[in-house]
Amino acid sequence: MQWLERAEWESRATAHRERLRPFVEPHLERRRHAVKHPVHDFLFTYYGFRPAQLLRWHPGAGVALADAPEYDGLKGYAPAPGDGGAAVTVSASYVASQRTLLETLRRLLAATAARPASFGCFGLHEWAMVYRLDEDETRHADWPLRLGPAGTDAVVESHRVACSHFDAYRFFTPAARPLNALRPGPDDRPDFEQPGCLHATMDLYKHAARLIPMVSSDLVADCFELARDVRVLDMRAAPYDLTGLEVDGEPFVPVPIETAAGKQEYAAAQRGFAERAAPLRARLLAECERLLATLDDPQ
Repeated sequence: MQWLERAEWESRATAHRERLRPFVEPHLERRRHAVKHPVHDFLFTYYGFRPAQLLRWHPGAGVALADAPEYDGLKGYAPAPGDGGAAVTVSASYVASQRTLLETLRRLLAATAARPASFGCFGLHEWAMVYRLDEDETRHADWPLRLGPAGTDAVVESHRVACSHFDAYRFFTPAARPLNALRPGPDDRPDFEQPGCLHATMDLYKHAARLIPMVSSDLVADCFELARDVRVLDMRAAPYDLTGLEVDGEPFVPVPIETAAGKQEYAAAQRGFAERAAPLRARLLAECERLLATLDDPQ
């Protein structure tokens, strides 16, 4: 057990909040004014980790926080063993209750890491989500389709669609689903997910968040920042015309994946994100193995 005095853990908690506030506060401000952002809202609306949860720092299992009444009663916490209740830590019983989650994530992360990365999807999942829809039926109906409905449909029909990620595939329109070369399902993710997939990379944030408070919030923040960058590419390659939108103060520039140059740009960026994701996936896998080892050998 590692012990942190209040001054030390409070400093780390403050640094964590300051790191993420530039991302969280603009979202909260937009939400107060009912303003939608088709790029950045995704990480706060699709993933079920609330802004307040993201801002709260956790040290992870195996660390005791001295003089920490703020953590009393939080999910997973209990008095640290042998301290008479003056410090708190993530309890062994809570970790034990999460065995199924830990084993499931370990299998998924290991399988994904072991599979060769594929860089030939070109972000067509977003196009398949609007295939043969009228513009007012799309997910981001406030924004027109860059090539119009007919042009968008033609791009889908003229390309090989090979989405390996179920949580993208499940949003394909009924007309688009038969066009996908793969049939990923909700229960066979380890058989399909591969490390080049943008959504598999963004999901590292989801996995890290699900492991809170057993893992450090520093790992969650690392995964969040990567997911945020990936989301920008995801929407730059999407079929929507986001002219006039700014992302982090810069004009939003599309990646025209219907062209050879656009495909090259997308694949190069995809490779870069896969390289950034690999050590984070390894860290998450190591945390799952560490936590499971404490259950198998509590001494």
